[in-house]
Amino acid sequence: MARYTGPVCRICRREGVKLFFKADRCYTEKCPMNKHAYGPGEHGQGRKKVSEYGVQLREKQKTKRMYGVLERQFRKYFATAERAKGMTGENLLSYLERRLDNVVYRLGLAGSRREARQLVRHGHFQVNGRKVNIPSFQVRVADRVAVRDKSREVSRLKELAEATKGRQTPGWLEAEAEAMAGRVVRLPERTDVDAAIQERLIVELYSR
Repeated sequence: MARYTGPVCRICRREGVKLFFKADRCYTEKCPMNKHAYGPGEHGQGRKKVSEYGVQLREKQKTKRMYGVLERQFRKYFATAERAKGMTGENLLSYLERRLDNVVYRLGLAGSRREARQLVRHGHFQVNGRKVNIPSFQVRVADRVAVRDKSREVSRLKELAEATKGRQTPGWLEAEAEAMAGRVVRLPERTDVDAAIQERLIVELYSR
């Protein structure tokens, strides 16, 4: 299955929550969710009774789309989380949070996860001094993520770095705004995930 390339605002409307695909625009009145807070299509405003399975499926779809992960990859994350020690749902969120594109976004070096994925793909970032262009790369404790020297003059990155000064970052990351970088100080915990995700529903869905 190819990655979705259609209008991303339709995804937010389908899931009934802002997924912040368009960075700053999502915080303005131009965001379609402010005008059409219902599903897309001619039947979007119709009331539908959703089954228990439907609720679980929508939660999984929302989480998958939020982090920009395809179905097969998401299942792999879940399988890995299930084998690891601890609670499966929390492990799943930890693996998703530790994706390089998400770390770039959480450090404020991208306006959205979609933009972060593109910037990583284009080779603008390095981990521990080595160029990494794989968005799904899993960071570890003590890893340092930074903008490459050759990319420091990119206007968009300079704009984002300036905006991060004084901005609060998640407790598991330590931002270095002046250096256009950040460091992983510990593994992310459930309280570090600010998105409205009910991971219990995802676990129940895959446990059927």
